[in-house]
Amino acid sequence: MTHDHRTALINGLLGLAAFLQDHPDVPTPRSLTLHHFPRQDSDAEQCAEIDQIAARIEAPITYSGDHSGHYATSRFFGPVEYRAVAILAAARARYDAETTYRGCIEPDPVPATR
Repeated sequence: MTHDHRTALINGLLGLAAFLQDHPDVPTPRSLTLHHFPRQDSDAEQCAEIDQIAARIEAPITYSGDHSGHYATSRFFGPVEYRAVAILAAARARYDAETTYRGCIEPDPVPATR
């Protein structure tokens, strides 16, 4: 993320917070997660980036290798979470295989209920 992107993101978050503060009639979610995903380099490079982020935010690493293949770290600020996630190659391959037929099968139309 370049400095300009970082500044724009921070300004956007501050703008959103100010807007919600000034407009209490606008509904808000119970929580918010801001994700960072490393570039899809090798698994080792992605994990190294997550390790560096974990050290910077002083948070543990979680790894769900047998389930989702996500190597991650996160830090909470109340109901707001900063989460950095590496989706490892095996998980991406599994997802690609599972979605091979996406768009080829159409469900029956859902009857109108209104």
